[in-house]
Amino acid sequence: MANIRDLARMAGVSVTTVSRVLNNHPYVSEEKRKAVLRAIEESDYHKNINAVHLSRGKTMLMGVVVPYSDHPYFSIMLNGIAKLALDHNYKLVLIQTDYREDRELEALEMLREKQIDSLIICSRACSMATVREYAGYGHIVICENSEGRDVSVTYVNHYRTFYTALTYLYQHGHRKIGYCIGRRTGVNSLQREAAYRDFIKKYSLGFNEDYIIGDCLYFEDGEKIVNMLMELASPPTALLVTSDQVAAGIVTCSQKLGISIPGELALIGFDNQPIAKMMEITTVEIPIEEMGRNLFLQALKADKSKIEMQGRLIERGTV
Repeated sequence: MANIRDLARMAGVSVTTVSRVLNNHPYVSEEKRKAVLRAIEESDYHKNINAVHLSRGKTMLMGVVVPYSDHPYFSIMLNGIAKLALDHNYKLVLIQTDYREDRELEALEMLREKQIDSLIICSRACSMATVREYAGYGHIVICENSEGRDVSVTYVNHYRTFYTALTYLYQHGHRKIGYCIGRRTGVNSLQREAAYRDFIKKYSLGFNEDYIIGDCLYFEDGEKIVNMLMELASPPTALLVTSDQVAAGIVTCSQKLGISIPGELALIGFDNQPIAKMMEITTVEIPIEEMGRNLFLQALKADKSKIEMQGRLIERGTV
């Protein structure tokens, strides 16, 4: 494969002139430009993009870690990241992990090996100690509250938003309240669990393990939830559902079975996705796309900032 020195020899010009032509520099005579272009065509020359990246000190590639690319929460967040990536001429390297630590480590290794300029972790399974080990190799941004100054963070206070939603249900007369969640582990999930336990303790409601349902991610999981509730001798009268998609599935299944919402079962979803608007589901709005934009800008600027986004309860027809 021809290199830049071969092109210079074939065109009878200096290496500097060839470089100027390759980078569209304006100060090259037309005669020399044509000679270089002929040499490029005859030699079937292609730029060594790795060498270009090495000379510039950046790849213009940004890694984005998501557990699932087809989940509405993460697809909306990716949309916010992708829009700004396009505006800033960055390409995204999507690493889908299914919460596998080995996949997350592969993404962190890409940062260490300078295959990407920075890394956004939308949700993680690895420990923060592991993430911090790689912070010295490039800028890392995470989507959760984290102490320390080695990574940037954009987050929602899930303890506060969850507690607010629980209080709203209590004020509407509910005493048997449960919640549905994607996974029981993870920083955000543990914050929600802490809010729930503190809430039921404050109002002396009594803890019931059956009122917490995990692995609720998609619309189809709504049917599973309704079936589980129907098997309980004393089911909850209200649920917090951490995904509007799942809440919509619960509404649809309940309608088929003649379960009145909110008469027999009140629901509060999360995220304020379009389906919640269409189906009049009470929800907690999380500014997911805006969070994605913030994550990108933090990765771009490498400024080690900490940004808290605010949730907002939107009253509709399911409470």
